[in-house]
Amino acid sequence: MKNCLSNNKIVLILTFIILVLLVSLFATCFGMEDYQTLDFSFGIVNTDYLNMRSGAGINYDSIDLLKKNEYVRVYGKIGEWYIIQNEENKIGTANVKYITPTSEQKAPVSNTETINEVSNTNLTSDESELLSLINMERQKNNLSNLEIDENLQNVARLKAQDLVENNYFSHISPVYGTPFEMLKKHSIAYKTASENIAGNTSVSSALDSWLKSEDHKKNILSNDYNYTGIGIVDSIAYGKIIVELFVGK
Repeated sequence: MKNCLSNNKIVLILTFIILVLLVSLFATCFGMEDYQTLDFSFGIVNTDYLNMRSGAGINYDSIDLLKKNEYVRVYGKIGEWYIIQNEENKIGTANVKYITPTSEQKAPVSNTETINEVSNTNLTSDESELLSLINMERQKNNLSNLEIDENLQNVARLKAQDLVENNYFSHISPVYGTPFEMLKKHSIAYKTASENIAGNTSVSSALDSWLKSEDHKKNILSNDYNYTGIGIVDSIAYGKIIVELFVGK
């Protein structure tokens, strides 16, 4: 009887040891030993574009693209990766190099909310995105946001549609003439005015191209302008035709 109890005790001890070893092995495999709690809850993206991934490593799929100055909620750290939640409530990871911790205790503000504060004009998603990106660039340079002017918006859309339908790429329309002639025809008063046009596959790529051009960048970051109108139309040749009018009143 004693031998039987002794044998059972040995079996239980061995079983416990095996379980401890298995838990340790799985913890190591899944990186649980690297998990760290943090003394902050929010972070700010410090690079132009950042892939938010499905796991802690570059081999994991990108589940969203974060933009510079975007707020994220930070839950913890695994190795060199933060566990984060973005403005669309997606949860993933980002490398610690590209997230600057902040003690600012406020919820992230989405691009859409920022746009609605600027103007109540009904914009397409592409137009809203460009307005937000343009104003983010202006904020970096301590400039006030551009506001949507409804009449200017209509002219920009008209010009974008004209570029696609008449298959040309120029500031001078064969139908409407120069941007200044279009503004005059639509009774838009202004002190200063200019126009940016682009043909690109995405809004963000178009903006990158503008910022690499001194003349286009000057329009975006000019303190002479306080109103804008944006027209974006799908194009077979370019993907998207983009027109932005800038006006100072």
